[in-house]
Parts: sequence; structure tokens; C-alpha cells
Amino acid sequence: MVEARPVISTGNAGFDLILKGGLPPNRLYLLEGTPGAGKTTLGLQFLLEGVALGEPVLYITLSETSEELESVAHSHGWSLEGIDVFEFSSTAEVLGEGYEQSILHPWEAELGNTIRLIEERVEKLRPCRLVFDSLSEMRLLAQDPLRYRRQVLALKQYFAGENVTVLLIDDLTGSTGERDNHLHSLCHGVVTLERLTLEFGAARRRLQVQKLRGIDFVAGYHDFTIKKGGLEVYPRLIAAAHHVDFKVESVTSDIKELDDLLVGGPLRGTSTLVTGPAGSGKTTLALVYLAAACSRGENCTIYEFDERIATLINRADSMGLNLSQYVASGQLVIQQVDPAEVSPGEFAWRVRNEVEGRHSRMIVVDSLNGYMAAMPQEQQLILQMHELLSYLSQLGVVTFLINPQHGLLGSMATSLNISYIADSVILIRYFEAQGRLRKAISILKHRTGAHEDAIRELRIDSKGVRVGDPLVTFRGVLTGTPEYYGEQNLMEERQRDL
Repeated sequence: MVEARPVISTGNAGFDLILKGGLPPNRLYLLEGTPGAGKTTLGLQFLLEGVALGEPVLYITLSETSEELESVAHSHGWSLEGIDVFEFSSTAEVLGEGYEQSILHPWEAELGNTIRLIEERVEKLRPCRLVFDSLSEMRLLAQDPLRYRRQVLALKQYFAGENVTVLLIDDLTGSTGERDNHLHSLCHGVVTLERLTLEFGAARRRLQVQKLRGIDFVAGYHDFTIKKGGLEVYPRLIAAAHHVDFKVESVTSDIKELDDLLVGGPLRGTSTLVTGPAGSGKTTLALVYLAAACSRGENCTIYEFDERIATLINRADSMGLNLSQYVASGQLVIQQVDPAEVSPGEFAWRVRNEVEGRHSRMIVVDSLNGYMAAMPQEQQLILQMHELLSYLSQLGVVTFLINPQHGLLGSMATSLNISYIADSVILIRYFEAQGRLRKAISILKHRTGAHEDAIRELRIDSKGVRVGDPLVTFRGVLTGTPEYYGEQNLMEERQRDL
């Protein structure tokens, strides 16, 4: 059996998850990306982890001053104490005795002298971790691409005998903004950070491990944000890597007529899509199941893209669902999500934290239109939602997805064809009868078992959610232009007759 190679933490928990533990020590790694992508911040996190472990660490900067590094550290609440910062300046001490302090700038110094100064500092400190910022200045000093590559190779060969883990930072300037394939081949691993500017909303950032010799890692793009405290990395969700055993059972709403539509209710580990026009009661229907779960002592979570949290709670409390009570007790967490500020990767990470950290057993996403606004490309959105629902299914979580349809009356449609990945689909429609605007509920799909095929009246008011008898003298509900033609008494009339 082959023993696993030892690795060291990068100082970033999310990045370590992508690397499945960390980086193999005593290797040369390339951290590349355009200015503003977060390279310096990640480099400092890497060194601060070494400081926390009592290791000598070195930050060599050809591009930023120590004051600029202090500013970056201060913005994250860090101290550079314990980090040896070697800043190239125009002093004779740095440039050598043959140079006098004058109008000469550091990039006018000979490249060979610069490399010698770096080696002297490394031999003096003997660091375990080193960040070199950045290779762009090396290109300027070398001027000739061949000479530059020879010097990088010489650096690699030098560091190989020093028992030091090196991060080379490259901001891709001075190389026409393109990746240097020769440099990629020299390094043991390559990590690319990207900053994407959207037409609206905050800039999105993502990283990708281009290569890592001899180590298994999570490939593909991973979203991340820069917040106070450093980079917050959200590893790409892979549903197949998560599974727990759970009891497959129906989840009831405590409203018999509603549960009967799904022959007991949705099963654990399934997703239910509730679709219909605006104001038809989609969210309320999901809240009925959620309130029942909370009353059984289960933890639940709502991700609210559209409605204000206070409005949602007040509306639910007025119908006797008592969401405010469950929020106060901590059983229910409601997160307001701004789709312009949250990437799909961050959203999936939030869900993971609720399910794995707080053991949430029911998730409500209100609504998919709001979630879709977080992604400009629908195909990627559907793939990410499919992976998220598969993950929740593996862990036995019940999921409700609210999907508003366009229009209020007549034919309605949705711009998001996601019904195929849901296990159950509940349709709510408006119809007119006896001079009143009413609602009808029906089950279009229930993948996990039998379901009622009748169309029933749905009533939502201060008395809560009520489901009536099948509307047998009724036609056209699925066409978008329902027509009632019978003499049957509906829910209000039955109550009046009683």
C-alpha cells in the first residue's frame, strides 16, 4: 500500500479542501492572476499559517512596498509580525556596494545581482515558507525572454536544495497578459485566480488548480470572495462525495387533505417544485410543510431571494404558522440572499454549512427566479442546481423550490425548465367561478410513488391552508384558461351552508 504524501496547510480552509489536505512541502508553486484577483492576500495567508506553526517565513517583494503590505494585512485584521519582509529598494544595502543612492530604480539593477541578494537572504533566514512577489518585475529586469526563463529555472534549482515551500506570484503583466506555458512546466503546481466583472452587481472571483503533480485535487472552477479575514473559498460541490444513511419516510404537513395529494407527503431526500402564478400561495404551501417540520423538532432553513424576511414572518404568523417562534428558538434560519452579490458557488456553500453544520432537515429556496439572477447562463444554472439537489438528496434533506410563472391569467410559462430534476411538481392555478377568483391545486409529478390525479380547490386565508373536494365539474385547468361549468358548491359556500 502506497503511503500518502505529507502535505502542509495553505492557511485557507476552503483551498485546503480543494487540495484535499494541502500542498506537498518543499516544492515550487505558481500563483497567477490579473491585478486585484487576490494573490497577495492568499500569499499572506500561506505565510501566516507558517507563523502560527512557529516556522520562519519570508516575503520577497519586488512590486509592493512594506507599507502597502501592512495596509493589506490591516484591512484583514492581521499583523505582519513574524513575517520577514524583504523589500527591494534603491539603497546600496539592497543593490550592492557598487550602487549609490540616486535616481536609479530597482528595475534598473542587474538581474544577476537581484538573484544573488535573494539567495543571500534565504541562506540567512532559512525559511520554511517563501512568497516571491512578483515574476513580472523579473521579466522587466531580464528584458530577454530566454534569459528570464533561465533565471527562473536557476531559482527552482536553488530552492530545491533549501527545504522551502515557495509560492511564485505572477500578475501576468509584462507577458501580454497570457499564461507562460514554459513557467507552468517548471512549477510543481499552478493555481490561477480570476476576477470577472459582470454587467451588474459585484465582481465575481474564482480559482482553478491548473496542475498539481502527484496529488489528487478537485478540478474545475471554484468561486471565492475576498472578505475581512482573507479569501473565503467555496469548493465546487460534488454530490457523489456525500452520502449518509437515512430513513426514507413521508414528511407530513399536518393537513390531511394536502398530504393525501402526495399519498402521505414528500419523502425524505426528495425535492418538490411548487409552481404557479404570482400570489397563488406557492411560498405559503412550502411554509406549511416547514412549520410542521419545526413543530416536530427539526431544524429548517429558508433562502429568501424575493420577499423581505419581516414580511414573510408576519404573513406566516397571521395564518398561525408561528415562524417567529421557531426563528427565536433557533430551529428556523431565514437568510436574505441578494442575487447580485452572491455567486452560485457561495450559495451552495451556504447550503452545505446549514445541512452539515446545523443539521437542517428541510430547505426552502424562494425563488428560482431570484437564484437564476445570480447566473447569466441558464445551462450552468441548471447543472449547478442539479448537483445541489443531488447533494441534498444524498443527505436525506427535503427541498422545496418555488418557481413563479410569468403572467397572472391565461397561458403562463416559465423561463427556467427545471421541472425534470424535481421529484415532485405541484401546480397552482387561478380560476373563476360564481363571480369569485379562486385557486386550484394539482400534482403533476411524484417520482417516488403514487399521487392523486384530481384537481382540488385551494383556499389560503387567516384560517390557514385548506384543500377542498375534487373539482369534477371543471375543465381546462392545465391549459391556463380554466372553466367551471357545474353547480357544485365550493369551499366558501359549503362553510356558509354549514
